[in-house]
Amino acid sequence: MSLRSPLGRARGLGSAKSGTQHWWAQRLTAVALVPLTIWFVIAMVAATGSDHATARAFIGNPVTAVLLILLIVATFHHAQLGLQVVIEDYVHKKPVEIGLLLFVKGAAIVLALAAIFAVLSIAFGGS
Repeated sequence: MSLRSPLGRARGLGSAKSGTQHWWAQRLTAVALVPLTIWFVIAMVAATGSDHATARAFIGNPVTAVLLILLIVATFHHAQLGLQVVIEDYVHKKPVEIGLLLFVKGAAIVLALAAIFAVLSIAFGGS
């Protein structure tokens, strides 16, 4: 026995089956951000008072560069997922909702790529 209405069955409306994936992605990025953020805060406290050359050398370390890139990716993906939920829940005009979702996703991608480029530029000795 189905709980969907005959009209819902005819239209194929029902669970989009993407809520669980979204929920898991949000939880996994949150879990990943805990140790990455702790590492970043400790590294920044330790680097307090350091000069520019020391900061470049720190970011130039391959392990540091990889951890920074992971932090960037997890941060922007987590933020995008969170903002998506807020927009879907509180914006009720479909064109505005779609526009905001596209803007948030695009901004997250552009900003994450810019930050990754900056890390890679420093790590590989660019100016």
